[in-house]
Amino acid sequence: MVRDMNAIPQLPAFEFDEKILRQGAEISRRLDQLRLERFPPNARKTLRLFSMAEVAHYLGVSPNNLKRLHLEGKGPTPATGSGGRRFYTAEQMQELRFYLDKNGKADAKKYVPHRKPGEKLQVVAVVNFKGGSGKTTTATHLAQHLALTGHRVLAVDLDPQASLSALFGFQPELDKNPSLYDAIRYDEDRKPITDIILPTNFPGLDIIPANLELQEYEYDTPLAMQTSEEGKRFFTRFGKALTEVDPRYDVVIVDCPPQLGYLTLTALTAATSVLITVHPQMLDLMSMSQFLLMLGNIARTIKRAGANVQMDWLRYLITRYEPSDVPQTQMLGFMQSMLAEEILRNPMVKSTAISDAGLTKQSLYEVDRANFNRETYDRAIECMDAVNFEIQGLIHRAWGRI
Repeated sequence: MVRDMNAIPQLPAFEFDEKILRQGAEISRRLDQLRLERFPPNARKTLRLFSMAEVAHYLGVSPNNLKRLHLEGKGPTPATGSGGRRFYTAEQMQELRFYLDKNGKADAKKYVPHRKPGEKLQVVAVVNFKGGSGKTTTATHLAQHLALTGHRVLAVDLDPQASLSALFGFQPELDKNPSLYDAIRYDEDRKPITDIILPTNFPGLDIIPANLELQEYEYDTPLAMQTSEEGKRFFTRFGKALTEVDPRYDVVIVDCPPQLGYLTLTALTAATSVLITVHPQMLDLMSMSQFLLMLGNIARTIKRAGANVQMDWLRYLITRYEPSDVPQTQMLGFMQSMLAEEILRNPMVKSTAISDAGLTKQSLYEVDRANFNRETYDRAIECMDAVNFEIQGLIHRAWGRI
């Protein structure tokens, strides 16, 4: 028999489970190696210094006021850089905030925006059904911005992929950190939520990181619903856990998984408000439409079962927006024609500064401006701040503040 020399050899069959386990283990091993080289085992994320202009911006005062305080020997002493420029640590920024709140004019606005008696804990669920919408980037920057502006913040990573946790310096496969699953599981191993909260490199900002074990909640809940009353009221578990730490925080930011499962529903029923990120393209809008229809029907069902689905506000944030992209601009106009009241005025523009910062697992608030094209960085941080100040305004309005 003559063999055809041009014949294409048949692809060899393989055992799928063995291959992906082997590849997953190898990727994890190489990532461990890379992390040990760049981030030693006992290292912790640090935070850069903030310029006087930045500190004044987040405190809501003029740079001249801060300069005068320093010259008068009041408040913390800043570090002095080249050219006489003054820099503060994030801790000093917080110290300045309390100093101004105590010693500022009585008719001036409050510098410490903590909740007052009667103002409820604000729980903001950041959601999207489709990956790549900037959901985790939005949640990370919002939590950090709220901390920089004086709020007491808890960030909760509910996505088993743990991207938000990674941006805060946690790697579940190495750190063996806890997750919210430990506080909402159905068995005797459940822990108080206080046991799973960890500090971050931002003063006033704590985190409940994620890990793959979170996915167990998706499997446990259907079984618990068949055997216990607790399971039938699964949607109350996160809210109940939060009551333990209610006095400690002003705002909770929840990065929900990009799927409509029990974790997302548990987060949404604990939420006081919802932020939906959406990329202004047709496929993304179609995906969001289906997500909203499914979510609405499920929310109606669990509402009949006793869930509280009343919200203070719902907003759509346009992410990765390119103003020069005509189809995107047209899609934004289409969305505004339907959802004008609910779309945030400020979109989050697409920026290489955000993606470049992400390569080193940092946010715009962590990276040094000197490492970027200044115009690119300034445009990105201005846009990010505009979005976050607008959301902060909604949170304050929910408290009844002007």
